[in-house]
Amino acid sequence: MRAITLPKFDLQKAKSNFRKGFNHLSSGGFQKIFDQIDQLGIKKGVDQMGLDKFINQCALLAAGSGVITGAGGITTMLIGVPLDIINLISQQFRVTLAVSYYHTGSYKLSFDEFFKIVASSLKVDTGMAMSKTVMEEVAQKLLLTVGSKTARRLVPVVGAVIGGTANYLFIKRMANSVRKAPPVKKVIRII
Repeated sequence: MRAITLPKFDLQKAKSNFRKGFNHLSSGGFQKIFDQIDQLGIKKGVDQMGLDKFINQCALLAAGSGVITGAGGITTMLIGVPLDIINLISQQFRVTLAVSYYHTGSYKLSFDEFFKIVASSLKVDTGMAMSKTVMEEVAQKLLLTVGSKTARRLVPVVGAVIGGTANYLFIKRMANSVRKAPPVKKVIRII
C-alpha cells in the first residue's frame, strides 16, 4: 500500500510571490482592475436591484471564486489564489463604486477619486494627494486580509466552504466599511 504524499510547499517561494503580487498591485495593478470595471453597468445594477441586492450579488460572485479555490485543497489553491484575489478586489471595487453612486448620484469616478474612497474605507490616511505610499499601504492591508484566510483552504471540500464563506463575509464587511467611511473630497492633483 502506497502512502499518500502531499506536494512540497516552498515557503520562501510563496513569500517571494506574495511580495511580487504586492508590488504589482501597488504599481498599477489597482488601476488595471479599476479600468476594467463597467461603471455604467454598476449604476444600472444598483438602479435595477437596489444597493443591498447589488452588494449581495458581488458577495456571491466573490464567494464563488473562494469555493473554487478551496475545493481541491492545495492543488487548486496554488493556481486559484491569484485569480481569487483579483476577483475579490474586483468585487470590492464594484461594491465601493455602487455605494458611492448610491450616496452621490454620480456613477463616473476617476481612479484617484475612487481610490481615496477605498483608502478611507480601509482607514488609510490619504492626506490631500494620492501617492505610491498610499497605494502600497492599501495593497498591504488588502493582501494581508485576504492572505490570512488562505491557509484555511488547504483541506479539500472544507476549504471550499471556508473559502466561499470568507470571501462572502469579506465583501459584506467591506460594503459596511465603505458605507460608514466619511465622504471623500475631490482629489487635488499637483503636478
